[in-house]
Amino acid sequence: MSIVTRFAPSPTGYLHLGHAASALTGWRRAREAGGRYLLRIEDIDATRCRPEYTTAIVEDLAWLGLDWDGDIRIQSDHMAEYRAALDALDAMGLLYPCFCTRAEITAALGAPHGYDAPYPGICRHLGRSASADRITQGDPFALRLRMDVAIRQAGVLRCHEVGEGWIAADPAPLGDVVLARKDIPASYHLCVTHDDAVQGVTLVTRGADLRAATPIHVLLQRLMGWPVPAYAHHALLTDPAGRRLAKRDRAATLRDLRASGMTQADIKQIISCRIGRIASL
Repeated sequence: MSIVTRFAPSPTGYLHLGHAASALTGWRRAREAGGRYLLRIEDIDATRCRPEYTTAIVEDLAWLGLDWDGDIRIQSDHMAEYRAALDALDAMGLLYPCFCTRAEITAALGAPHGYDAPYPGICRHLGRSASADRITQGDPFALRLRMDVAIRQAGVLRCHEVGEGWIAADPAPLGDVVLARKDIPASYHLCVTHDDAVQGVTLVTRGADLRAATPIHVLLQRLMGWPVPAYAHHALLTDPAGRRLAKRDRAATLRDLRASGMTQADIKQIISCRIGRIASL
């Protein structure tokens, strides 16, 4: 089977070295195997994404010498497809509306846990009538996946991690994850798994920071009858202090580096030196 990889950035800022590492990794794997490399723009969050960043992403990738196959998939053009996937999950009895604020969740969890702990299930048994009333009143809400029921329906889950082989994929520790919000009609988890299936992605190459999300993706793939691709999570680029490069920390962008006189070869050499898994780019 021909390999298909993809690079799927969110246009919330300019690309930095960490993005370049992910883009180059997927491109290299596809091109060396004679496969296909796809570009997808994950712009479902209209509050943070900007068209000018999408334009900049395309320009930066071209400057790096990367090409892709077929048209660029823009997620915001496919909201009806994500809505249909949510409807299918709802028909399975797997979704429920959650009206909790972050403060309410944090208070329910207790100070030692913080907001990143699994959702404690406050709204899980609210009932359809009470939920419908609050939705009618215009209360903000999120749609959460009923994890316990979903796992029972899906059964034992596993995925193939390149370099490790078949490994268990247990989404239970993630709790009842959010799959949609009133202001963002579909979540990253839902959109990325849907699009990987639609686009025929066979190998997902991405940073190690997203490895923890893989079990929920495998769960959604099983529930929806979508193919489960192989995964390859590469090491992350860090700054001199050992912190992961991130937009919020104002990591130097490719545009900054280009303006300083760096070349494509310089960028690739930096990535090659910092990540042992990416060699001879």
